Amino acid sequence: MKIQSGVYEKGTISLQDILTEIRKHPNISKAGDIVSFTGIVRGEAPKGEKVTKITIEAYKEQADKILRAISEEICKLEGIIEVIMAHLVGEFSVGEEMVYVVIAGAHREESFDAIRQAVNRYKKEAPFWKKEYLSTGESYWIEESKVKK
Repeated sequence: MKIQSGVYEKGTISLQDILTEIRKHPNISKAGDIVSFTGIVRGEAPKGEKVTKITIEAYKEQADKILRAISEEICKLEGIIEVIMAHLVGEFSVGEEMVYVVIAGAHREESFDAIRQAVNRYKKEAPFWKKEYLSTGESYWIEESKVKK
């Protein structure tokens, strides 16, 4: 399976899979670094309540399109060789990985800037929804739809 930016079911892809894929890029010899961001489930809600798990859902077709577009745009930045953004969906316990952003670049400063841009953009643009479950038994959706109409 060729790994590309997009939405994946929990358990179907790992950070190691993405690193292996990014190293296959035809221009990887121009890279001086591979930087990554791994988003994990935080065990505390904004008001300090204990989170036990979360569920993440996505409008898959639109999220795939947006993640791929962001990746393509970030790849156009100077010194950036490859970008793979993989957001997982499903049910996650505290501490579990739910998103990976991996960038191969010529120089670390360019890669660090690019990964910051990529993460900030997917959080604003991609249609994902998170439902938090608290130790009290309460649960609620914490993200609103970002689907552009």
